[in-house]
Amino acid sequence: MTRLHRLLGGEDLAWLVARVRKRLERAEPLDISVTLPNATEAQRQAVHRLLGRAPRPGRALSVSLPSVDDLLRRSGAHPDGLASAVLELTGPLPDAVDLEALWDKAFEQLTDPRLAEWALSLRAGGLVKRLAPAPQAADLLATLNVVVRNLPSQGEPIGRFAARTTGDAHALDDDRPLATLALRAARVLSGLPDGSGAEWRREVWASVGLMRDELSTTVIALGLTGHRGLEAWRGQPVHLTLRQLVRDPPRLAPVDVFVCENPVVVAAAADHLGPSCPPLVCTSGQPGAAVMHLLRLIVSAHGTLHYHGDFDWGGLRIANVLHGRVPFTPWRFDTASYLAAGDVGRPLTGTPVEALWDPALAPAMSQAGRRVEEELVLDDLLEDLSA
Repeated sequence: MTRLHRLLGGEDLAWLVARVRKRLERAEPLDISVTLPNATEAQRQAVHRLLGRAPRPGRALSVSLPSVDDLLRRSGAHPDGLASAVLELTGPLPDAVDLEALWDKAFEQLTDPRLAEWALSLRAGGLVKRLAPAPQAADLLATLNVVVRNLPSQGEPIGRFAARTTGDAHALDDDRPLATLALRAARVLSGLPDGSGAEWRREVWASVGLMRDELSTTVIALGLTGHRGLEAWRGQPVHLTLRQLVRDPPRLAPVDVFVCENPVVVAAAADHLGPSCPPLVCTSGQPGAAVMHLLRLIVSAHGTLHYHGDFDWGGLRIANVLHGRVPFTPWRFDTASYLAAGDVGRPLTGTPVEALWDPALAPAMSQAGRRVEEELVLDDLLEDLSA
């Protein structure tokens, strides 16, 4: 038995060899650590003998592939490294030309011309290879092509859309490979910036007419027109759901729209101005999918957004999110406005963050050391709205 077989050929390291083999078949790099959940004591001891380190506490067993590669090279057990060692143990890979032909066939399934440039970048990256091996990738990309050919939708629950286009109502669930690719394709189709998190995913799906939690994500608005429902409640704050905005969007004019962070501003505007209040939208803290969808509708109608939020670090983070997704001009939300508020507000605490729209604002806030919430400048905001 060769030294290589003594090191890696045993039954207790078969899982490690199999993981490496799978990555080689998918043409994936070996620069990661692999983890075996619920490892047996024998498997843990085998890794100990291989790497010369005691296993960490817990059932999961993690092995750094670069460390194994380095060990094989330095020890002389296999100077060509881990990839070559695993091929010696398990046999050669399929012919490289044939494997490349399989990938060519797979990417030929993406025929939507709107995604031609994206498909090239997808091929150059390793995402598809991580999601599916070459033989299965053709089916995955063919289904993806059907999905994107049906986008944008006219406002449809995502499960129903998935059932209609793929035959599986859960095909676009977050943990599915198809959802990973379709979400990225939807972002490209709508031109949205990259992001992460559940709200961002809802936002991307909504941008192509697909709704998730369409009744639970809402936005507060006052003074908007262009829809019979809004006209009926003119002068009163309304909660608009994502479903309403996607399926029956208002016909918006190119007007100035004020945007605030806290519902108290909307309530006060309704009390003081009623039907004469100009269009006002509230993010209610971090903007959700309904908020972002409405703001993009306003921008698409050539409207101008004027944003105000709390002068604290959380308020700056919220404004930075908006700044990265839609254009706005600050509405009494700059350095001069902060300093003009005077010596009011509670002490400013938390981790400082730069204001992307006004680099001088964060240093001024740090120096003054106070937070100025919207309630403290409410009279000024109402004066602007009444003008």
